[in-house]
Order: sequence, then C-alpha cells, then structure tokens
Amino acid sequence: MRAVRIARGCPYQRPRKPLQSRAAYAAAHVVPKEDGIDWERTLAYRRYLWSYGLGVAEAMDTAQRGMGLTWEMARELIARSLAEAQGPIVCGAGTDAVGECAAIAEIISAYEEQCEWIEARNGRVILMASRALARTARSADDYLRVYSKILSQLRQPAILHWLGDAFDPHLAGYWGSRDLDEAAETCLSLIRQHAGKIDGIKVSLLEARREIEMRRRLPEGVRLYTGDDFHFDELIRGDGERHSDALLGIFDAIAPAASAAIQALDGGRLEEYERILAPAMPLSRLIFEAPTYFYKTGIVFLAWLNGHQDEFRLLGGLESARSIGHLSKLLVLAEEAGVLSDPELACARMQGLLAR
Repeated sequence: MRAVRIARGCPYQRPRKPLQSRAAYAAAHVVPKEDGIDWERTLAYRRYLWSYGLGVAEAMDTAQRGMGLTWEMARELIARSLAEAQGPIVCGAGTDAVGECAAIAEIISAYEEQCEWIEARNGRVILMASRALARTARSADDYLRVYSKILSQLRQPAILHWLGDAFDPHLAGYWGSRDLDEAAETCLSLIRQHAGKIDGIKVSLLEARREIEMRRRLPEGVRLYTGDDFHFDELIRGDGERHSDALLGIFDAIAPAASAAIQALDGGRLEEYERILAPAMPLSRLIFEAPTYFYKTGIVFLAWLNGHQDEFRLLGGLESARSIGHLSKLLVLAEEAGVLSDPELACARMQGLLAR
C-alpha cells in the first residue's frame, strides 16, 4: 500500500444569491445512532446543503428508503425537515408501508396515504418507484392506472422517479417492460396525459443517451431531473438547446463543488463549470460502481470524513458494504475533487479506520 499526502481543502464558496440556471436537489442521507436516527446531525446536514443553495430531496433511496429507513421513520424525517426548511425541499412518497406483495388497490391506497400526509404539511411530492407495483403489475396498463389515479388527486405538481434496476434490482421491468424503449413509451404517455400535474421526472438509468432522448420528447414545462451519477456533468450542461436539471445522490457528497459549478453556469462561465466537475466525475463513478445500490456507503463515508457525523455508521450496518480499498480510493479522489472541508481531520479519521 503506497503512502499518499492529503492536503487540499475545499476551495468553493457558498452562493450569495439563489442558484438560477438549474434546479438542483441533493438526495440527502440520514445520520444514525445506536437507537435510531441522530436527528440533530441529520437536520444539520440538511441545513448544510441548503447553505450551498441546493434543494433537499428527502426520504429517498440515499436516506436508505427500503434499505433500513421505514415509512414510520421517513414520516418523522419528512416532518422535521419540512419544519426546518431553509431552501427547496421535495419529499418521497412510496408504497413501502404495504410491503412488496400487494394488490393494485392496496398499492394505490399506500401511495394515497403517503402523498396526502406530505401535502397536508405543505410538502411537495416525489412519487418514488414502487417495488410492490413492479411485482404485481401485469402490464403497462397497471402502471398507467396507478399513477393516473395518484396524480389526479395531488394538489401540487409532483416529480416522477424512474429508478433503474442497477439501483434496485426489485424494480426490473418498471413501466411494464424490460425493454427500456417500450418502458419509456409508457412513461412518456403518462406524462403527456398528466403534464399539468407533473413538475418533472427524475431518470436514474445511468444511460446518458436514453436520458437525452427522453428529455427531447418531454412536454413543454416538464423538467428532466438527471439521476445519472455517471454522466451528470454533460447532462446538466446540456447541448445548447436542452439541459437536465439535477436530483442526485452524489450532490450530497459534493455539495460545495456542485454549487460552485452551477454558480459558474449562472454566470455563463462554461469552462469554469467543466473545470470544477471534471475531478468530481471519477469520485462519483467510484461511489456508484457496481453493486450500485451500495453507493450510500460512500456518501456517508465522505460525510464522516468531513466531520458531519461522529461515527462511520449507516442504518442496518451498511457501512461494511464496501472494502477498505474502495474507501481509501474515495479519500484520494475526494481531495482531488476539492470536497474535503478539513484534510487533517479526514486523514486522522482514515488512519483510525485503517488501524481497526
């Protein structure tokens, strides 16, 4: 094992005014403790994200929804975050309260309960992909039936979420087909039917070409929120005619760099945007490498290195999901990306981890 020197701190400044050229949300993690969630540290992290001008996507898969975070826990998390909101916030509504073996009517009821609960607290909804629906649906029509029913009842436009099976193998065949072209047609059909009820769709397929094609075909006024942690730099930059907005787990880990990059776009400084994100891409690709659903380990590891929590701990012991070699590489890449707030602290914590 070769020795490396970690010395570069974070050079990026908080914005002096709201970010303008892109909507940008960080899907935020939770800070656990032995008997549950450390609410003080969890909410402090959201204030940190808001301070960089980013929105918070609450109770999503980065918060281990479906991998340790129950609906009961998510409900309290959402309520606390909405009460403290210092910037944009959207909240995940799903069907996790009924489990994966449920009839269509039960799935609709579960979505309704969570959406109503969020909107009753003036929250905006992200309609999370449903494992139960992926298991129960027999055709694309079942997806259209469920989503049409829910969207028709919402008071505010929602964000849809197409989460690929790299992130959750239980969602294979979502929208009624394992053929992604057919699945996209079903999804686009739904969006066209209910465009007035949809703010946008977060696409997390890790296929830039497919996202660009879908973005091109969206109705006017419906956003494409990239969830592509492998190619977000080019997708957010856009092609001169269209661009993706952002709703990303990696923005939790690289909030200062993400904010600085969008500030550069706000000022028309494209070269600066590319310079900031170029070193962040190898970090993101390593965090989200297969098995991709273990990316939460890397997100929380960087939060711990930066002093945002006292222990390197995830719900359900997921901190052990990545090897020490993987984590060591993350430290090196985090320095290169300029997202270590205190290199000395990061090194001390890494040394302690290596000594265990």
